[in-house]
Order: sequence, then structure tokens, then C-alpha cells
Amino acid sequence: MSTPYDPLREPGYTTADFGSLEAEIAVTRRILDETAPLNIHSNDDMLKAAVALDCRVRGLLAALDAKRGEGQ
Repeated sequence: MSTPYDPLREPGYTTADFGSLEAEIAVTRRILDETAPLNIHSNDDMLKAAVALDCRVRGLLAALDAKRGEGQ
């Protein structure tokens, strides 16, 4: 019997903690630089990259929403 899919987060999850838009962009660039050389054939490397980038995209979107005056 296979294990059912279990997402990392519940539907509707939002990021509560984020920095300024400029800080989020800087951190995102750093994460992109760190994940770029990872081995695409390594499940562990790709999982680490996916989680790190998921966090960064959520932070970027939260910072953009805050800058535009939109709620989360």
C-alpha cells in the first residue's frame, strides 16, 4: 500500500514573517545562487532546493503584498 500524498502545508497557508521587499529580493538571490550548483539528479538536493525556494517565493509575495498595501 502506498503512502498518500501529504503536502508541506495546509491549503490557504500564508507567510506571516517577512522582511522588506529589498531584503526579500536579496535573500532570494542568495538562495538562487546557493541552489544553482545542486545536483539535479539528487532527490535530496532537489528537495532542499524546492523547500528553500518555496519559502523565498512566499516571502517575496508577502513583501510585495505589504508594499502594495494588500492584506495577507
